[in-house]
Amino acid sequence: MSATSGKTRSGEITDGPSRAPARAMLKAVGFDDEALAKPIIGVANTWTEIGPCNYHLRDLAEEVKQGIREAGGTPMEFNTVSISDGITMGSEGMKTSLVSREVIADSIELVARGNLFDGIVILVGCDKTIPGGVMSLVRLNIPGLVLYGGSIAPGRYDGKDVTIQDVFEAVGAHAAGTMTDGELLALENVACPGAGACGGQFTANTMSTVCELLGVSPMAANGVPATTLLDEGGEVATRPEKYEVSKQAGALVLDLVRRGVRPRDIVTKDAIENAIAAVATTGGSTNAVLHLLAIAHEAGVELAMEDFDRVSERTPLLADLKPGGQFVATDLYRAGGLELVAHRLKEAGLLHSDAMTVTGQTIGEVADSAQETAGQKVMRPVSDPITPTGGLVILRGNLAPDGCVVKVAGHTPQQHRGSARVFDGEEGAFAAIERGQIKAGDIVVIRYEGPQGGPGMREMLAVTAAIVGAGLGESVALLTDGRFSGATRGMMAGHVAPEAAKGGPIALVCDGDTILFDEQNRKLELEVSEEELASRRAAWRPPKSKTTSGVMAKYARLVSSAAQGAVTTG
Repeated sequence: MSATSGKTRSGEITDGPSRAPARAMLKAVGFDDEALAKPIIGVANTWTEIGPCNYHLRDLAEEVKQGIREAGGTPMEFNTVSISDGITMGSEGMKTSLVSREVIADSIELVARGNLFDGIVILVGCDKTIPGGVMSLVRLNIPGLVLYGGSIAPGRYDGKDVTIQDVFEAVGAHAAGTMTDGELLALENVACPGAGACGGQFTANTMSTVCELLGVSPMAANGVPATTLLDEGGEVATRPEKYEVSKQAGALVLDLVRRGVRPRDIVTKDAIENAIAAVATTGGSTNAVLHLLAIAHEAGVELAMEDFDRVSERTPLLADLKPGGQFVATDLYRAGGLELVAHRLKEAGLLHSDAMTVTGQTIGEVADSAQETAGQKVMRPVSDPITPTGGLVILRGNLAPDGCVVKVAGHTPQQHRGSARVFDGEEGAFAAIERGQIKAGDIVVIRYEGPQGGPGMREMLAVTAAIVGAGLGESVALLTDGRFSGATRGMMAGHVAPEAAKGGPIALVCDGDTILFDEQNRKLELEVSEEELASRRAAWRPPKSKTTSGVMAKYARLVSSAAQGAVTTG
């Protein structure tokens, strides 16, 4: 078949007398000659029945495949892994989450390369499936797109909207004695009412935002919630709106194949800066730094932590989204969606408007199409920002020579000088919080939780939420070589590089040391003399590896610093 048919790669598998054995095997599972003569489109599905984030992706895949067929292609669906951060949070299982990002990217790449797909649609839901999907898309550089399954609807408790964040904070309140067993159970029972990813601007919705502003997802597709129903003539239909955008995504990939548009045509430095600006203006997760560094690595685009600070410094925080604000992703969708986010950035002169998207439109054209809902309060006007600068800052100093990522959405940049409380692992810190041993003014340091040392760089939302629940959110600061992306409500928290396991300065901190955590001046200093630090450094010895075999040990051997995106470079 000719390239104009869109069958640019798969003919090596399906065409000619020598491929009869391959065709015979494909016919065994239902593909006939007509199907095999068309462009073959991989549908990478991260479906799992473990948790709500990806639970509905099996249904969405059917819609994507129907869209592919109607547009003249043949879909071939396959699956990869997914780890639920919300379920594994606070346990050893959480160490597998970031590791899964690499497995997801590698497995999608392998199946797509092995089967010589002409194009690909990658269905994603929970945290690491999104960056893993984008990494594989850019690495493969075949025509394709990423489609997010959408946000969960908020739960209702005590007359207000709640998310999984409220449940984590309730654990801290319960430990502090301000919430009963019955109240905790009642909240637990209603916080997650169905399918979809966590409702605040946590990692999943942050990375969904990144995908649309990066241009690898069709604008207005990711923002459609997981379970919102179509409104047909004023009557609520039974068919979720997400089904429609999934079908459209299936058709769109054939257009990309026929036009020969490849991911690296779209993922440029300008597109990445648009994504960073969107994270900054929506108060998104600090995990976006880690994942965008990894995506840029795959795309061959130079990106450093300083780029995030530079873009965030010029970008106002406009979206009043949880965990730092009042609203959830479904509220943003009703207010005007991510098109409105793009519009605000363009209005402020902060959008690289000529950057292309998978639809063939520029991001500037998409921004011009935004329809703002009258009276909405989710997305502030440019003239009335929540804060004049964005939700991320990068600190430097003798405690973080490679940088420290801090989320400042939810509070104005602060300065905190306090006494270190040091824990070699999450469990010890969490136990100390539950026992009431963390006091106002402390700086909690959790180390040996980095990409290599964990291994896996656990996110410790259970710790940050427990501190908030205990009423210490505005008086205790936290530092880690793991992750604290869920820090909220005035809390100062950041993750430093290099990590303790690689001899980073965080390994040298002792209980009682004074630490200056200065968001205002972008400083993170351990106030200990150079002579004392040199003595401690000479006495430090690398800890024995926590794993010696299997995927975790392999990851620990290969993973780079968080400052380089924690990619496994080999």
